[in-house]
Amino acid sequence: MKRLLPGLLFAAVLLVADQISKHWILFGLNLPELRTVPVLLVGPFGLDLTMVWNRGVTFGMFSGEGSWNHLALAGVSAVIAVVLLRWLWKAETTPVTLALGSIIGGAIGNVIDRLRFGAVVDFIDTHAWGWHWYVFNVADAGIVCGVLVLVLDALFRPQGGARQSA
Repeated sequence: MKRLLPGLLFAAVLLVADQISKHWILFGLNLPELRTVPVLLVGPFGLDLTMVWNRGVTFGMFSGEGSWNHLALAGVSAVIAVVLLRWLWKAETTPVTLALGSIIGGAIGNVIDRLRFGAVVDFIDTHAWGWHWYVFNVADAGIVCGVLVLVLDALFRPQGGARQSA
């Protein structure tokens, strides 16, 4: 329980960064009108801001145009965030605490988008040698990094070290 506050603070910081970045993309830069803004090109590697409304989940899976699709996906994400909060309550190490906070903050950021816009605001577009990765946002980056830390923790924690119970 002593790690709950740091995890929640990390979730809050990620959530605020995510929502500020999306607000700027939509209303400051007006990316929906511009569509794409090149930011960086170094040799074959590039970074653009490209507007994408993601109506699905990871990589656009389960996207649908139905009126209830975004609410169902928001509900599933909210349930996952609650389950992760329970895990955070029992977290025993700082890396796991911060990873869970990162995933929770990212999930809540994307839930907010689904409820406000009916889709998630994605805008970070990386590419190399003419191949583009999936367009993502700050919340998605937090979720992916958090999951990576949890996987590494599960694989490399010393035997006999503290274990998490979900």
